[in-house]
Amino acid sequence: MIFVFDLDGTLCFQGQPLDQEITAALKFCEELGHEIIFASARPIRDMLPVIPKDFHSCRMIGSNGAFTFVEGKIEVEFLDAAIQTQLMELIAQHQLSYLADSDWDYAYSGSEDHPMYRGINSEKKAKRLAIEQLNGFSKVLLFDPPSHVKEYVHTLPVTIFEYTEEKIIDICSNDLNKVKGLSRLGVQKYIAFGNDVNDVLMFQQAQHSVCVGEHEVGDHATERVAQKEVAHKIEQLAKQWERKPIFAN
Repeated sequence: MIFVFDLDGTLCFQGQPLDQEITAALKFCEELGHEIIFASARPIRDMLPVIPKDFHSCRMIGSNGAFTFVEGKIEVEFLDAAIQTQLMELIAQHQLSYLADSDWDYAYSGSEDHPMYRGINSEKKAKRLAIEQLNGFSKVLLFDPPSHVKEYVHTLPVTIFEYTEEKIIDICSNDLNKVKGLSRLGVQKYIAFGNDVNDVLMFQQAQHSVCVGEHEVGDHATERVAQKEVAHKIEQLAKQWERKPIFAN
């Protein structure tokens, strides 16, 4: 079986890398013949530093489906060029704080004390550029935009994930999501672990799904577990599905 894991709030917490207990559970999962795929809102650039190097050969989905990572190769779906122009004009007009991700480099405007900024490019292998210098961008995060900006963005032909607690809206290509990323990898049957609004569709289409924590999106999952129970649940499901048919990708 294929096991698909979100990262932040699911396998790693407060921006820290995966801990030893969860890492051991993932290795146990692989030892039983299962494949692991990581699917995150982070771009691939910011996924790799929190994932142990033993798992860097795993397939990955970044930026909620905009990126796929297979055998060290990144493929990316950029926002439509006209939408990119509209968003750049909106950012300039309203002096918005934002993060825009290209295939590897990025543009950022805002406080360097923001938790989101501290998680960007932690290994210093990407360049911080002006947004106009990027070769295109796959998504834009707007930090605490005013209500009239949010209203305007909702009129655009884009996909929006709104993280109300963090006061962030995440804008990417129309109809983009983690399930679309999985489809590009040829994956249809899987077990899903997640914790946030961008995991809902993945929960709904999984063979079995696990929500970590008490977020209301857990209503769409098969079951909920607490953070301290994640490693045990991975091992439990790995054993439970060990003798199930392994579906081809």
